[in-house]
Amino acid sequence: MTSTRTGRWVRLDGTTNTRDLGGLPTTDGGRTVPGRILRSDNLQTLSPDDVRRLVGDIGLRQVIDLRTTAEVLLEGRGPLRDVPQVTHRHFSLLPERGHHTDVFAVEEDDAELDLPAGWTESLLPRQVAEHDQGEHPAVRSYLGYLDHRADNVVGALRAITRASGASVVHCAAGKDRTGVVCALSLAVAGVPHEEIVADYAMTAEIIDALVAKLAASPTYAEDMGTRDVASHTPRAETMARVLTLLDERHGGPLGWLDAHGFGAEEQAALRARLRD
Repeated sequence: MTSTRTGRWVRLDGTTNTRDLGGLPTTDGGRTVPGRILRSDNLQTLSPDDVRRLVGDIGLRQVIDLRTTAEVLLEGRGPLRDVPQVTHRHFSLLPERGHHTDVFAVEEDDAELDLPAGWTESLLPRQVAEHDQGEHPAVRSYLGYLDHRADNVVGALRAITRASGASVVHCAAGKDRTGVVCALSLAVAGVPHEEIVADYAMTAEIIDALVAKLAASPTYAEDMGTRDVASHTPRAETMARVLTLLDERHGGPLGWLDAHGFGAEEQAALRARLRD
C-alpha cells in the first residue's frame, strides 16, 4: 500500500514514531490534508529544534495525550507544555485508579502530589472483555478502549474537530491507543479500511528503535524487558480484525461513533476538517 509510505514520517530528534496522516486516499477520490493530524510516540524528549519545527513549521496547536495520569506524572510535562500557543488535552483510554484523573488539573493544583499505591502496577493493563475472550490479546485491548473509555475516544475526536491548527495524538509508543483514535479519525474522513490498516502497520518499520527508547525510561522498562520485540510489533491483522468487528457489530466505525454520541453532524465537521 505505497500511498501510506510517501514522505509522511516526521523525523524528530526526540521521537521515533511521528507521522502525518495527510495524503491518504479516500473512497470518493479525495485525500486527507497534511498538517491536520499527526500521530506520535511520547513527546517528553523533544529537542528545542523539534518544538520549533512542530509549532513553527507544521503549525501544531494541540496535543491530545492518551496516556494515563500516572504515566504523565511519572514522565513529566514535556517541553510543549511550556509553549503558550499549544493546548494540551488529556483523554486516558484506560480505566484509572484513584481520585485524580485530570492530569493537568493535578499538575496545576498539587505539583508535589505523590502517586497512590498501586498506580505503577496498572500503567499498561491488558484489557480483556469477557465476550471477546477468543480474540487476539491486542484486539481485546483495542476493543477494551472502545468498551471502557468510549467517552474519551469521542472526546479526543471532538478535540481534533475543533482544533484551529495541527493536532498531535500520542500515547507512549504511538501505536495502540493512538492507533485506535487515529483509525476512527481516518474512517470518518472516508479513508478505506485497507489504508487505515497500512498506516497502523507502519510502526513495525521502526519498532526496534521504539522499544529501545521506551526501555530507557523507568516507567516502561519492565514492560519492554519482559516481552520480546515481536510481541510489541503491530500486525496488520490486528487492526483489520478490529475494523471487521466494528463492521459486524455496529455497521462500521461511523456506526460505533454514532451510537456513542458522535453523530452525523459532528462526523461531517471532522470530515471537513480532515479532507481537501
